[in-house]
Amino acid sequence: MTEFKKMALREAINLAQSQEMRRDEKVFLMGEDVGVYGGDFGTSVGMLAEFGEKRVRDTPISEAAIAGAAVGAAQTGLRPIVDLTFMDFITIAMDAIVNQAAKTNYMFGGGLKTPVTFRVASGSGIGSAAQHSQSLEAWVAHIPGLKVVAPGTANDAKALLKASIRDNNPVIFLEPKALYGKKEEVDQDPDFIIPLGKGDIKREGSDVTIVTYGRMLERVLQAAQEVEQDGISVEVVDPRTLIPLDKDIIINSVKKTGRVILVNDAYKTGGFIGEIAAMLTESEAFDYLDAPIIRLASEDVPVPYAHVLETAVLPSVEKIKDAIIKQVNKG
Repeated sequence: MTEFKKMALREAINLAQSQEMRRDEKVFLMGEDVGVYGGDFGTSVGMLAEFGEKRVRDTPISEAAIAGAAVGAAQTGLRPIVDLTFMDFITIAMDAIVNQAAKTNYMFGGGLKTPVTFRVASGSGIGSAAQHSQSLEAWVAHIPGLKVVAPGTANDAKALLKASIRDNNPVIFLEPKALYGKKEEVDQDPDFIIPLGKGDIKREGSDVTIVTYGRMLERVLQAAQEVEQDGISVEVVDPRTLIPLDKDIIINSVKKTGRVILVNDAYKTGGFIGEIAAMLTESEAFDYLDAPIIRLASEDVPVPYAHVLETAVLPSVEKIKDAIIKQVNKG
């Protein structure tokens, strides 16, 4: 019988890593402060005591060195999990990730795998200011050879992280830092995984589709619940994995409702939801649209430190509700 336990997102990440390290001795964790400190966000608390310093490895403060070492380890037979902490720091590690990890398998005709998972704490919401609050998934989604995973719940995070660690490709795994402390029911089964590229209908509806992922999933679900009292039925689609993207689940939902809103907390210009919008216009779903696509995203400004300003630049529940009402009243 499946056992569920209420866990915070950070605990679910810890559980997934620990289960995979028990399962496969080639899996190890590396990054800044992952050992004695237990991770900057508490995602590796207790792991040093269980697995030892050879498999829970504290690194120097150099993301370029961390990423390079991880890629080398992956290509020589190990399966590193890399805690890069803030997603903003991925900018320092881009050469190893983009020019080495993503391309080597292709350049060697499929003969050299790079099974490495880069975990990044993404998004705003905890007052970390301009250099520690970005959602840069569109950067890495642009690169062939990388997989990009963006869970919005603790249970999905646990199951998708396990799938990412087992994957033979480099994976960028986004963790919404504002949700690290949120507790949800999590499947404890060590064998339970969610395949990469499989989306989920988080809420069924008939009037409008909202496609979202990561931190914004919580806000979208709340907005959908609140407009229900006004007689509006919202379907919420969570792709969970951005690359590969479950296009069918999105297309079929839009064909069903005829209206779509796309929501994320990354900058609007060049954001990944723009790619989803383009995909829909090129698909058969376009002929089913009764109104133009609406995008809700962060304002195109550096994320402010002040809480009131940080809140103002992001899609809020009220902004999402306004977009829903506007969309269903079109046409």
